[in-house]
Amino acid sequence: MQVSIFIALFLPCAGMSAIFVVYMCLLCYSARAGIDEAAPAKPWQKRGLSASDLQKLAAVTGRDLVLATDCAICLDEIEPEQPARMVPGCNHGFHLKCADAWLSKNPICPLCRAKIAPRLFDSNPSQITQC
Repeated sequence: MQVSIFIALFLPCAGMSAIFVVYMCLLCYSARAGIDEAAPAKPWQKRGLSASDLQKLAAVTGRDLVLATDCAICLDEIEPEQPARMVPGCNHGFHLKCADAWLSKNPICPLCRAKIAPRLFDSNPSQITQC
């Protein structure tokens, strides 16, 4: 009777301990195999627009916006006298500061996700397509 109670308690504990040891060995092996100290963990890449590209974008006032007068970045209304930025191609408008902060990190329209390509900064407006 005591032997069966001992076996009933010992075997599950021994099995879980063996699984834990195997898990820790696999974890250590994968951690050592994946480390390359010469390469960075995530390569740095510039994603947003530069300050000179931001200056090339159309800066208007709230009354000049073609589409909606709500800023999709801060979710506030763009007043008629507030400066706004219009994204080329899709003509979506945002507060000037909101748009510059967004576009300096992400080269896409925050509303429709249209990519702001370098060709949109050309002086020839016939090459610009609508989204």
